[in-house]
Amino acid sequence: MAAITAAMVKELRSETDAPMMDCKKVLVEADGDMEKAKELLKERGIAKAAKKADRVAAEGLCGIKIADDFSKATVVEINSETDFVAQNEGFQNLVKETAEAIYNDQPADVAALMASDFGAKFTETVIKIGEKIEVRRFNTLEADETTALNGYIHSNNRIAVIVKAKCDSKKTAECMRDTLKQIAMHASAMKPSTLSYKDFDPEYVAGETQGRIEALKKENEELKRLKKPLKNVPQYVSMMQLTDEVMKQAEADIKAELIAEGKPEKILDKIIPGKIARFILDNTLLDQEQALLDQQYVLDDKLTVAKAVEKAAKACGGTAEITEFVRLEVGEGIEKKEDDFAAEVAAQMG
Repeated sequence: MAAITAAMVKELRSETDAPMMDCKKVLVEADGDMEKAKELLKERGIAKAAKKADRVAAEGLCGIKIADDFSKATVVEINSETDFVAQNEGFQNLVKETAEAIYNDQPADVAALMASDFGAKFTETVIKIGEKIEVRRFNTLEADETTALNGYIHSNNRIAVIVKAKCDSKKTAECMRDTLKQIAMHASAMKPSTLSYKDFDPEYVAGETQGRIEALKKENEELKRLKKPLKNVPQYVSMMQLTDEVMKQAEADIKAELIAEGKPEKILDKIIPGKIARFILDNTLLDQEQALLDQQYVLDDKLTVAKAVEKAAKACGGTAEITEFVRLEVGEGIEKKEDDFAAEVAAQMG
């Protein structure tokens, strides 16, 4: 039996970050064979991680990598069980390295990433950290010379966004990069889930309509009780529903209302466009909430994001249209498990 020295334990610990007592135990079992001891630690780390497989990894960080020439950008979300681990420098470095690996190697999906050489390195790092950690999702967008591309990662590293726009020229694409970063910041804050109202399923829009209208009515009841101004209750919630027939009727109703108020016929043409714009605003609440291009732009709420991009492109001397965006937020859509702390302690004591 080989003598296990403190120096051997220290060496194994420095190479694996495993607890001191575990290092000593595996060195004894491996009869001082350092490589075999590492393998034992790895096996036990994996076994330990497997026991935690039922835990929910809903914390973590996002990572982003943007090419110096803005030709490509990658975002990734990596989840951990606790926010405490997300603050660990080793975990933060792992997120950066994973974004780099995805950016460079362009794996098809998470399974392909984990089957690669980097996947093995990722697993080894997870074992050292000692908590369930997993790559949840990632995406990469690429740009040619007439495509503007930029991104943004929020200061807490929990939200990452990439935005891409097709432009009329290389000059416009280069000019639009700063605007796209601002649009990415907007998307970070406003949480769009799709690009345009045109992406909605008509059945989804129909299902959302009545519920949203009823919610506004209830809100108005409370506003009335508080003697505050009431909100306009819409008939619709998406531009998808505002057909030519609907808009024609809306204009007729507005005109009739203005005449009933005694407005002179000769000034109606100056009033009606503003009223129509207000009608559209009131009747597209779903679009404003979920569709990036149809949201009111945070830097100028008189414009939609689509109009803001159009205005910025015009100032650059060309045209631009956002064609794609990716927004990742840590834990979005994951249902966190509510732990019964007392039961967990009791189980461990038993």
